[in-house]
Amino acid sequence: MIKENQRLLNVILVLVDVLVIVASLACSFWLRFHTTLFGPIGGHLSLQSYLLFLVFAVIPTYLILYFAFGLYKPRRTYKNIFSEATQIIKVNIIAFFVLVSILFIINQPNFSRILLFLLALISTFIGIIERFVIRSFLKRIRINNRNLKHILIVGDNDLAYSFAEKIQNNPYLGFSVNGFLGRSEHIGMKIAGSEVIGSFKELDDVLDKNNFDRVVLAIPLKYYYKINELVESCERVGIKAEIIPDYIRYFPAQPSVDMIEDIPIINIRYVPLDDEFNKFLKYSSDYIISIIAIIITSPIMILTAIAIKLTSRGPIIFKQERIGHNGKPFMMYKFRSMKVQDPSEEKSEWTTKDDPRKTLVGNFIRKTSIDELPQFFNVLKGDMSVVGPRPERPYFVDQFKKDVPKYMVKHQVRPGITGWAQIHGCRGDTSIKKRIEYDIEYVENWHMGLDLAIMIKTALKKNPNAY
Repeated sequence: MIKENQRLLNVILVLVDVLVIVASLACSFWLRFHTTLFGPIGGHLSLQSYLLFLVFAVIPTYLILYFAFGLYKPRRTYKNIFSEATQIIKVNIIAFFVLVSILFIINQPNFSRILLFLLALISTFIGIIERFVIRSFLKRIRINNRNLKHILIVGDNDLAYSFAEKIQNNPYLGFSVNGFLGRSEHIGMKIAGSEVIGSFKELDDVLDKNNFDRVVLAIPLKYYYKINELVESCERVGIKAEIIPDYIRYFPAQPSVDMIEDIPIINIRYVPLDDEFNKFLKYSSDYIISIIAIIITSPIMILTAIAIKLTSRGPIIFKQERIGHNGKPFMMYKFRSMKVQDPSEEKSEWTTKDDPRKTLVGNFIRKTSIDELPQFFNVLKGDMSVVGPRPERPYFVDQFKKDVPKYMVKHQVRPGITGWAQIHGCRGDTSIKKRIEYDIEYVENWHMGLDLAIMIKTALKKNPNAY
């Protein structure tokens, strides 16, 4: 029944996506040819030509890309819309270039490229809203115990209990644990609201008498020699067996698998920004945001530079060596907020709340984070990102990598002006271990929506540890 529901849902999604594409093109056509927002029209094709291009090029291109980017796969386990939104953005960027290429191949210079650009923007916006509405509706009906997938868990240990508890605490997933198989002495025992209905050796009999959608194997490592037998029992009745590895504690938030011939290799540390397309999105947004930020804040930076020069001796810009992406050092820029110091002291001294080294202007620009504005030039150079883990001085990196577990993981992405740790108050003289937890969470769960949320919170929230 669940498989039939999924097929029906996919048909509905395809039809709704087609409507979104048609509506997006109609909006784009109106904006381009019935308003003056985008300049003079010049020579252009008839409406019939655009409709033919829609039917034979636009809709097929979008649907092929939607399938290729997994937008018709079941997404019960996705907690939010961000991953799907990222895929929709990718589809529209690629679709724009594909459609422009088609126009070049068929030698059609009068077809409006501005219209295609508008189509990409509008289709992205409406497409994300469409998926959000559909996914919210599906979550709602699953929370109300409809469209459920029924699960049998083979195992009665902590791993099985933890999995069942996750299912129970997250009804939006639409899963229902209908029983466990465990040791004979545990039959009849309740685990996370479900009963142990049989022993391991009764799997064949239980599968024959019940109708499960999924069988999850959650057994200890010492019983892994039984996996082949358990999998064969599941496949005999047409159910795919799924395994929760006993070594899951070593896995990152989103493990990925590489294949060398027919041998899978699990990457213990998954970094979304290793993906080339994600890198492109991140770099592009960094450069655009930095240029805009420099233009907007240039009056503030000019006034700050004048104030520093008039009130204290020394350079306006303070340069300090920090450790960046892949552990490479770079010079980070800040407005000088302290009196000129001995270089050896700069390497190993923390800034404190009432630090006597701060100048009068320096105290103000540190509290308001104006001293950080020159780092947008670091972003343009490629040393930093707008959002990412804060870079540290070599002296402290050498110290922390010995004392703080997983400290060097943060260097797998470019450091940022602001970050996930900073908006949680981990700035200045605060817990390094807590800061690294937030940094690793950011590294493993990056998406453009997270960057946007961090930038908005940075702008709105005053950090009490900024001094």
